[in-house]
Amino acid sequence: MGQQTFFRMTTDKQRRPAELANSFVSAAGASCFIVGAGPSLAGVDVDALQNAPAPRFCINLAGTGLFRPQFWTAYDPTARFSRSTYLDPGVMKLLPARRALDLVPETTWKVCDCPNVYFFQGDRDRGFDNFVSSQHTTVVDWNDSLVQAIDAAYQLGFRTLYLLGCDMRIEPPAELCALAKEKHLDIPAGASLHDVLQQWDREGVDRSLRKGMHAEGVYHFDEDKALETAAATDFHYFRVAQFLRLSRRAMSLAGLKLISVTPHSRLNDFFPYRTLSEAIGEITQACGDPAAETTRGRYSQTDTRLPPSAPTMRDFSPLHWPSGNGPSRRSALPAPRNRSSRAKQMQQTDVIVEEEG
Repeated sequence: MGQQTFFRMTTDKQRRPAELANSFVSAAGASCFIVGAGPSLAGVDVDALQNAPAPRFCINLAGTGLFRPQFWTAYDPTARFSRSTYLDPGVMKLLPARRALDLVPETTWKVCDCPNVYFFQGDRDRGFDNFVSSQHTTVVDWNDSLVQAIDAAYQLGFRTLYLLGCDMRIEPPAELCALAKEKHLDIPAGASLHDVLQQWDREGVDRSLRKGMHAEGVYHFDEDKALETAAATDFHYFRVAQFLRLSRRAMSLAGLKLISVTPHSRLNDFFPYRTLSEAIGEITQACGDPAAETTRGRYSQTDTRLPPSAPTMRDFSPLHWPSGNGPSRRSALPAPRNRSSRAKQMQQTDVIVEEEG
């Protein structure tokens, strides 16, 4: 067994490799939703999302109050997140190894004591040209949970990632817009919070005018940020969007597709966009539609069920392998003792037919 990306940890800091790499690869193509906590998530069709045959890989507090994650990761300190996420056996948790000995919020348990939790080593030296690769045994560390989730999902075997609730921008709050109107200050259409404050600074607008302001609606749940903190967060979102833009060739080489399912996301300038309904349609086309599947008569079914358009099929072994026995080991076969045993062996051996016949 080679080096593994993911591992379990113990309270005495032992590491036990876990063979999770490519566990979710599918010949039909494996998809999942990467779910961020942007304000757009508040308007999502939760029933449709929960019934879609693709898992939800949530980041930080994304989905809180709406639905449970099936996969989860976080970059920030453990104390910022929910006890139930750590202790729920139904949630696969993928976390940086530095979090293993943190205390689970509101308990005396260590994070490594939790069920279904796996750790990885972060890679701070990863560049854009090899952002994702099947050769990696670490997970990228660009100080961001979204890119961490993308890399972890890829290493688990998911090859199409639908980014939901990943707004990647913070709009200027109403309080700031009111100030702009009162002071005849410009807020360009479509500008994010960081853009606006940067422009005002360049124009020499007095910073004291915005002292004490907060940005509301930063997430889909109830939370606000001080205006300057929100602006710094908005710049971080801008920078991460550029990181992903610059990593597109690496993702293409690795067979990874990012598709935005977030209206008005910064990512929509660089990646394909689908509505949630369109994304679920693509997923059900590949996986099947649970809502349309019937059960009547299934337990009495014995014949193979193929699609109506299925062609004739026949299973073969690879060309130079003995039938059903793996790679050829002809040199290991004992020499026949006499002509009759030689003839018997020939009868039991596949006939070799060259391409020309």
